[in-house]
This record gives sequence, C-alpha cells and structure tokens, in this order.
Amino acid sequence: MPENKLTKFYAILRKRNGHQHWWPGETPFEVIIGAILTQSCSWTNVETAIGNIKRADALSPLVLERMPLAALGKLVRPTGYYKQKAKKIKSFLAYFKTYRYSIKSLRKRSMPELRGELLGVWGIGPETADSILCYALDKPAFVIDAYTRRLLFRLGLTAEDASYDTLQRFCIERVPVSRAVYNDFHAQIVVHCKAFCRTVPKCVECPLRSALCLYPNKRQTPR
Repeated sequence: MPENKLTKFYAILRKRNGHQHWWPGETPFEVIIGAILTQSCSWTNVETAIGNIKRADALSPLVLERMPLAALGKLVRPTGYYKQKAKKIKSFLAYFKTYRYSIKSLRKRSMPELRGELLGVWGIGPETADSILCYALDKPAFVIDAYTRRLLFRLGLTAEDASYDTLQRFCIERVPVSRAVYNDFHAQIVVHCKAFCRTVPKCVECPLRSALCLYPNKRQTPR
C-alpha cells in the first residue's frame, strides 16, 4: 500500500484496533435494511428496530413486501422518521424485486451499474448506496459519512464543506482499490471517531495526535 497521510493513519488505527469485521449483520439483506435504517440514527436504535423485525419473523424481502406500511413503520419506529424509513424500505424492495430478491443476481452486475441503479431508488443517497455496495454486495465502494468528513478535515486533508464526491475521490486516489481495505478503512474511522474524534474531541488521548493530526494545535483547550 502506498504511503501517504491517509494510509498512515489507517495503519495506526488497524494496529491499535485490529480488523473490525464489518458490517454488523447476519445476512446481506439484513445489512441492506440496516444501511437504510441508520440514516440520521444511532446504530443502537437500528439494532432495536432490526430486533423488532426479527421478532416479527419478518426479515425477508417477501414478508416485508407484503407487510402493510403502517405495520412496518411500527417495527422501525426506534430509528426515527419511521414513516419515511418504512417507505424507503418499500422503495428498495420494489427495486430488489426486479432481481427476484436475489443478492447473487445483484452481485453479478458491475459496480457502476449497481451504484447508478441504487441512486435511482427513492430514499437511497450516496452514503447508503455505497454502504450497500461495500458491505452487502462485496463491491469496492469507499463509504463517506459524517465521521469520515470530520476526521479528514481535522487531519488537514480536506475542506470542511467538501462534497461527498470530492471526499470519495480524494480517498480512492490515495488508497488502492480493494473491497476488503475499503470495508475495514471505513470501520476504523467510525470506531476511532466514536472513541476520540467526537464532536468535542478527546485530543489528548487520540492515537493520531502526535503523528498526524494538526487539530489540537488549532484549539485553545485540547480535551
């Protein structure tokens, strides 16, 4: 792997945290549902909602497709915006049905084709599409989320208001294309930001502070 600031901080985090084995989910379909539900929501609440779906014996495309929208909304209520989330799941299911609910058939498609199709599904934006591609469909998609944006900015690598496409392009130009690496890279960022690079960062304890991160020097009272 070429050495640059991006790959250096990944190496530090990987050594510290070990491989993360993401995404949490027993099946690709569960991963997809989780990717939709996690929009503007903590993962703890997503787990609660998925638990509700499992207890209703409904974690399958056919069951969810036949389920009334209101009933589905009730199951996913812990994730917030539950009426919209239920509609988004239904929207994805309508798309998935064109592939006869076959993950294998989806995986046969090229990543550009799949990404374009997913972005055409109501309720699926770039982050959700790339999460589905990387974690459910085994495609080399680099996921950009709020944690990635925050960390790259604080490392002095990108602008705070950079677009999704700009941030993604910045990353894929510096990190060799690999689904396994992109998978774990994003996971390492999430784990790191939850522990250290929070909204109010814990810079004194951060493993990236001395080696890479300039952010503490910009703050009057590092925490």
